Amino acid sequence: MKKSATAERRASKEIKPRGKTVTVPAVAPQPSGPQSMSLAGRTALITGSSKGLGKAMAMALGAAGARVAINYKNGREKAEHTFAEFESHGYRGGLFCADVTDPAAVARLVRDVGEQLGPVDILIVNATPDQPHEPIEDYDWAFYQTMLDFFVKSPFLLTRAVLPHLKKQRWGRIVNLGSEVFRLGVPNFSAYVAAKGAQAGWTRSMARELAPWHITVNMVSPGWIPVERHANDPQSEKDAYKATIPLQRWGVPADVGGIVAFLASDAASFITGQDVAVNGGVTVC
Repeated sequence: MKKSATAERRASKEIKPRGKTVTVPAVAPQPSGPQSMSLAGRTALITGSSKGLGKAMAMALGAAGARVAINYKNGREKAEHTFAEFESHGYRGGLFCADVTDPAAVARLVRDVGEQLGPVDILIVNATPDQPHEPIEDYDWAFYQTMLDFFVKSPFLLTRAVLPHLKKQRWGRIVNLGSEVFRLGVPNFSAYVAAKGAQAGWTRSMARELAPWHITVNMVSPGWIPVERHANDPQSEKDAYKATIPLQRWGVPADVGGIVAFLASDAASFITGQDVAVNGGVTVC
């Protein structure tokens, strides 16, 4: 039987962002009972995941049952070693080389992941460039632009590429990796801090924009968690930072992997637009 115009109006609502009207179902599905942290049947793309925190996230999502696309740009040998370790645990996934700041490369990456593992359901934006500490006089705009390319342009390109599938299925997870430096306002680090601040703002806006499709958008902001690239950092600097951690221990990559896996799961279906600090209490809300 054909619905009346009144019934159709009751069954949907209009969301009117500036310049256009988007119609989405008005009644959201209501979860009943405990929500699962299993990611079985989901495909996750984690950028910059051949080492460091990205590798820990890949392992955590693989352990939760997701098919994981491990992405890298440079260091093929290291990436292949990581993927072999990943597979040795019985996890499912693939290894993909791509520059996630390049529009054509991003389009190709998302297409290739979809063909090999299935359309991307979970997007973790983690790739990062070198992060030198310099006074503002020693930066130039080209370096600032590099930071913005990784922390604003890359999430924009990646999200646009995966959105058709996420909106169609009315389910998705996007997690941006931020940093405590934005809250702390770390000096001699202005390019990185500014770009992370922009990424935080983008995350908040996208969380509200995509919520009607049950796509959550969150940020995880680690503190200083030593990984491979910190091997040569002065011990005096490490000791000074550790002394500021209220929990009185170093964070480990698995600490980040765990919260990212949670935010990617159905157990976090009512959490969006949040910035979760993983730093042992260095910053508190």
